[in-house]
Amino acid sequence: MRVPIFQVDAFANRRFAGNPAAVMLLENFVEDAALQAIAAENNLAETAFLLPDGEDYRLRWFTPTVEVPLCGHATLASAAVVMERLSPHRRRVIFHSVSGALTVDRRSDGYVMDFPARPTEPVEPPAGLAETLGERPVAVAADRFNYLVLLESAGQVRSLSPDMAAINRLDRTGVIVTAAGDDGYDFVSRYFAPAKGIPEDPVTGGAHCALTPYWAERLGKMDFRAFQASKRGGEIGCRLLGERVELAGRCVFYLEGHAEV
Repeated sequence: MRVPIFQVDAFANRRFAGNPAAVMLLENFVEDAALQAIAAENNLAETAFLLPDGEDYRLRWFTPTVEVPLCGHATLASAAVVMERLSPHRRRVIFHSVSGALTVDRRSDGYVMDFPARPTEPVEPPAGLAETLGERPVAVAADRFNYLVLLESAGQVRSLSPDMAAINRLDRTGVIVTAAGDDGYDFVSRYFAPAKGIPEDPVTGGAHCALTPYWAERLGKMDFRAFQASKRGGEIGCRLLGERVELAGRCVFYLEGHAEV
């Protein structure tokens, strides 16, 4: 089977920044084992599989090792594929996923995604967390997916070199580390998820579904300019809208072709 494939740098203003995602357009969803094998072969943080559904699309996301319930950067990349390659006249697309309907609008300066918020609750730090991160947390919160760790400064977040094996042993699938921003950003963050086959994710939309309500409560406002301080780095516009968040960013195409699967 010959399948169109696109590789897109999401949450990026230039090529080789942001988070690369593979987007593959299918006529039907083949068995899960085959989708997982394709994602492993692509060897990117996420592969998005698109299936036309009337005017909308069905969407699934796979890391090299597991299927995930929500992925921001691969959704952003999928929207760019739909509205810049498949249907250039479109200004909106709706993706149907296990996380519900996800709407993406095209704007003059990029794309805006409508995602579910993921509020966190304060928790006691898991044993050994400071040693795992190499920094002492100011506070720790969690949702059912990730720990969210607040550090004292953006510099600590940027220089962090955590113990990935220890993170992999935690009872959440990932750790979001954040601090008040520098360089004009409201907050900075990094995201580590070795349990999902992603030691460090370059730019993570799903993490900002938790970071947006977290910083809204701390800073008393709803709109943010955020930066994920991985090696590639990426900027995300965030807005809290009740139980939803808007995540805004740009995309840059890197590769377009076909895969034999």
